[in-house]
Amino acid sequence: MKGIAFAPGHISAFFEPVFSKQSMDRSGSRGAGLSISLGAVSYVQVKPASQHTITVHVNGKPSSAPVTKLAINYLTSDTSFRIAVHTVIDLPVSQGFGMSAAGAFSAVLALSDLLNLSKDNALKAAHYAEIQSHTGLGDVVSSSFGGIEIRRKAGLPPWGLLEHIPGKYDVVLCVVGKKMQTKKILTDSTKIDEIASYGRYCTKKLLGKPSLEHLFSLGLDFTKKIGLADMTVLHAIESVNRYGMASMCMLGNSVFAIGNTPMLCKILSSFGTVFCCSIDEEGARVLHRR
Repeated sequence: MKGIAFAPGHISAFFEPVFSKQSMDRSGSRGAGLSISLGAVSYVQVKPASQHTITVHVNGKPSSAPVTKLAINYLTSDTSFRIAVHTVIDLPVSQGFGMSAAGAFSAVLALSDLLNLSKDNALKAAHYAEIQSHTGLGDVVSSSFGGIEIRRKAGLPPWGLLEHIPGKYDVVLCVVGKKMQTKKILTDSTKIDEIASYGRYCTKKLLGKPSLEHLFSLGLDFTKKIGLADMTVLHAIESVNRYGMASMCMLGNSVFAIGNTPMLCKILSSFGTVFCCSIDEEGARVLHRR
């Protein structure tokens, strides 16, 4: 039997890191972003075994996949299985598209289905793995719910609280520069304090006037204030102002935009690799077994 699950990619426009000393359940981020139709599909096989082993292939190649393996270990706890995971990711890693979260979440979601565990078990396992690995903060929870979201409170339900901004849009993505090391930023206490301050401000402002337009304008303000965007990223964002709204993907040297899709694709293609997708409104889900 093979379990199959999909988790959408997720883009944060701005965020406030929240690290709880009480538990990882309450850690994560406040902020806003959107789940996208490009993400990760995982095919999982599991068999009882005397020794616990996990093998992971990503896009056909063997992978160390530390976040996925850690999430699986959280899910299976002390029970021994032989687990084989084959994950297909649609977008580059370390570019602010939430691919590590989508890969880990889709894998444990497929596995939880095979083991007759609930989606909540998979959500918790993937969230814990992301927090502990410093590869993301709010991607797993956002990916679980889908759509355009405002993360009012950080962490897993019932502590975490999300609000949706309704809407179905096409989204244009552009990878402008080299990978960004999320872990390096999330473990820099000075940078985290600066990001948290601006992120808190942007979340408060958006909650006062929730709309997609406001999300993008606050995202651009956040991008400029935290100083992680280089001139090429800023130039790419400014170049599409006439044809829509754009901002930087957190955390990556990438841009996301909504508006006149053909023109956005044409202009952004001169800055890097372009991907076209749409808002994923369903969130992470089991596809089927076979």
